[in-house]
Amino acid sequence: MTIAQHLATIDRLCAEEFPAGHGGSAPGSYGAPGGPGFHVVELKRSSGSPTGPDGAGEEAEQYEAEREALAQRLGDRWGEPHWMSFDGVFLRAQQGDEHIPEPWASLGSHMRNAQVWRRDDTGRWLVLGISRLGEDQELRLLAVITDIDPP
Repeated sequence: MTIAQHLATIDRLCAEEFPAGHGGSAPGSYGAPGGPGFHVVELKRSSGSPTGPDGAGEEAEQYEAEREALAQRLGDRWGEPHWMSFDGVFLRAQQGDEHIPEPWASLGSHMRNAQVWRRDDTGRWLVLGISRLGEDQELRLLAVITDIDPP
């Protein structure tokens, strides 16, 4: 997909109603494609697990470059994003002392950080980040649209 196609997908999901239950309807979704209060869409997925440290580094750099290009275009529309680290979200969810709502709990389990915008016109959050479940797993460029405030 091109940056223009990514933007069109994000625009569509920003305007769509959220699913009533888990599962949603976002094509190319990752994990639970959506649920009450959120959409998750996979914009791009690596072709397979990386082969060797050099291949993994180059591929990760390509995903970061694509995320930055998309973030720049989104920033032109909605202003500068905020960087959000998911390390604390992950730890808080693992400790079990507090309830971390979806989609934030799931994002904390496979995303280190993300660029986040809050759309003042809709009150929705847009999260853009790179997901990886483990060092030997595929990379995924994800966009999440939610009306659930970050923890």
